[in-house]
Amino acid sequence: MASLLYRLGRFSAHRAWLVIVAWVVILGLAGGAFALFGGTLTSAVSIPGTATQKVSDELAEKFPAASGGRGTVVFTTTDDSAFTAEQKTAIGELLADTVELDNVTSSTNPFDTQAQIDDQAQQIIDGRQQIVDGTTQIDAGQAQIDAATAQLAAGQAQLDAARSQAEAAGQLAAAQPMLDEQQGQLDAGAAAIAEQQATLDAGRTALTTQSATLEQGSDLLDLAAGIRQVSADETTAVASLQFDTSLNQVPAESKEAIIEEMDNAKIDGVTAEVSNDIAASIPEILGPGEIGGVIIAAVVLFVMLGTLIGAGLPLLNALIGVGVGVLASLALSGSVEMLSVTPVLGVMLGLAVGIDYSLFILNRHRTQLRRGIDLRESIGLANGTSGNAVVFAGATVLIALLALNLTGIPFLGLMGTVGAVCVFVAILIAITLTPALLGLVGTKILTKKARAHIGTPSAKVAAPIKPMNTVRAVVTVIAGIAVLLIVAIPALSMRLGLPAGSSEPLDSSAYRAYKLVDDKFGAGVNGPLLVVADLETAITDDELIAEQVRIGTALKAENDVVAVAPIGASDDDLLLAFQVIPEDGPNSESTEQLVRDLRGLDIEGVASLGVAGNASGNIDVSEKLADALPLYLLVVVGLSLVILIFVFRSILVPVTATLGFVLSLFASFGAITAVFQWGWLGALFGIHDPGPILSFLPILVVGVLFGLAMDYQLFLVSGMREAYAHGAPARLAVQRGFHAGRTVVIAAALIMASVFSGFVFSNSVMIQSIGFGLAIGVLLDAFVVRLLIIPAVMHLLGDAAWWLPKWLDRILPNVDVEGASLERTHPVHPAAEPELVTTPGA
Repeated sequence: MASLLYRLGRFSAHRAWLVIVAWVVILGLAGGAFALFGGTLTSAVSIPGTATQKVSDELAEKFPAASGGRGTVVFTTTDDSAFTAEQKTAIGELLADTVELDNVTSSTNPFDTQAQIDDQAQQIIDGRQQIVDGTTQIDAGQAQIDAATAQLAAGQAQLDAARSQAEAAGQLAAAQPMLDEQQGQLDAGAAAIAEQQATLDAGRTALTTQSATLEQGSDLLDLAAGIRQVSADETTAVASLQFDTSLNQVPAESKEAIIEEMDNAKIDGVTAEVSNDIAASIPEILGPGEIGGVIIAAVVLFVMLGTLIGAGLPLLNALIGVGVGVLASLALSGSVEMLSVTPVLGVMLGLAVGIDYSLFILNRHRTQLRRGIDLRESIGLANGTSGNAVVFAGATVLIALLALNLTGIPFLGLMGTVGAVCVFVAILIAITLTPALLGLVGTKILTKKARAHIGTPSAKVAAPIKPMNTVRAVVTVIAGIAVLLIVAIPALSMRLGLPAGSSEPLDSSAYRAYKLVDDKFGAGVNGPLLVVADLETAITDDELIAEQVRIGTALKAENDVVAVAPIGASDDDLLLAFQVIPEDGPNSESTEQLVRDLRGLDIEGVASLGVAGNASGNIDVSEKLADALPLYLLVVVGLSLVILIFVFRSILVPVTATLGFVLSLFASFGAITAVFQWGWLGALFGIHDPGPILSFLPILVVGVLFGLAMDYQLFLVSGMREAYAHGAPARLAVQRGFHAGRTVVIAAALIMASVFSGFVFSNSVMIQSIGFGLAIGVLLDAFVVRLLIIPAVMHLLGDAAWWLPKWLDRILPNVDVEGASLERTHPVHPAAEPELVTTPGA
């Protein structure tokens, strides 16, 4: 590999313009592919196969009317006064107009809906009164019938007595016609009374049925009493828009059209705020913060290299690499669903590793030029040695990123793949375009002072002659581990979730909508749950309301349920859907527990209960990612051990490197939790409403930080091994390797942290947390683990650090990361060798 890279470096330097034009063409092709095949990014995080997704699929099949996405628009008066009739009419007309927009199937006028709810409540009151009045009338009629029945009975008794008297007097025959006439009158009266009684009984039965139906309707209203469309003070109203597809599939253009429609409405005295479901925007890939991070990286490069050309060359390489990698990845967005933060991650990694990888080769080339090596020979050697290390280090990052596909989570695997594409392009840029540009700039890559002393004996390299102090090493290890463990403490309380409207920028419409709903209607209205009951047997239309009341009552009885409203039944009458309003917001612990409780609820006649909705989906995604994290971490840690055993031919070096990575990883988790969940230093980073940690952030940080940590381990410890292999005592080799590699590692870490930190000030909390997590992870791993703890541990281990079982030594291939074999075949002319000056070790 080193020889191949050596030849590639010399070729690139010799055919510089060919290489440059080739990369410009590739950049153009990537841009063209994006223009032709690029699609719409989504801000909705979803994972196929989750419980929420299964419910959504079932609704789409059996109850299409309830399966489409739903967004909300919050209207509020500017002076906190009640809506006027004119304002209500204007809002209703505006909502009616939105139905004409693409992907919007219907809109709900909050004032009409609230009026219907209020009318239903009044109808219940009026109906009850009517039933009372009807019952009173029936009771009065029953009294009359009872009186008539009593009179009839008395008349019958009199007639029977008269009959008996006539019979006793022997005058029955003469009295019979009159008695029969009287009996006929009594029988007719009895028949009339019986008919009146039947009518009365039918009326009473009808009243009983009406009363039962009315009370069932009242029960439904009571269950949904906590749901309002217009606030109690009539200053705020919530309208809903129904889409023809799920929210994550609604095109950004359709959502933007709704926002524009609301902004242009200009209703006097009323503002319209769209919810996060509609307002969720695609974050900018490069904003002021990101540009600021690149500027800081440029300053670090200038301070280290001393020339504008030297500082600008890695930046130029990184920008070209990012352009190629991100545009090529975005070209896939037309055929696969791509999360909006995916290209941003590509930009982060592409910039960071692109600058660092070019810097490693450039720095080696500068050192060789100062020694007097021929320009193209130096470029070839730098590409074959440091470039070889870049390829190997980059390969570890690629493996870690591509391993995200092993989680089985599509959007996360795609993020890893896009990140890997950008890193791969950065590697190719480093080993081709960097040599080409170095060939063009020639010795101008050096400062004037350095150019004046090229190849002269004044070029001296200082090397320590004493190892680190053992007591200092012990203190460093203990203090470093203690610091990392203390920083990691908040990670013990880490909660995972997805951003809600509360995490949007303070001046955003989504944030204002979230806060208005929270204040006027209750926190739970921002995260309603959709509960689906699969019945064991189909119900009839007559049984529907009673069944909705029965199941709804069971749902309302659960802790932290504010209201339950029936949505309807499927065509096959085997599925009932309900809207459940929780007590707290979508990211609260109580809502998470409520979702679990509802799914485990056992109701007679219900085969299963499913829960869907944004809050439920967020919980499922977070749990799936949390379950995947331990396995992924195990894979990465195991991979770390294997790679480092190959590279350093040692057992303890890989073990200490991996343990150091785990320490810095959990310290990063602790810092992320403290800032984004606890709100520490929130004002500094723009965190106004702390909440759960982005659900896929931990697993993403594991993958990226592992690759970067191994980069620094390779560039630092390989120098120690080289010194040890050349005969230096183990502890002195540690000091010399550290002395030789610390400058470039410090610069690389500062550059990478600067680039990542620029994203902390993004307008998206997703990007903020990713940028912060990677920046703090790089700083902790580079400055605490690699530059403090690892050298101290290596010192304490001494010769044992390089111990390897003989049987393993025989079967392991020789991995020449630093290209030492190339240096042996291309020796530097003795006259050009620098004078070695030893200095006391610290």
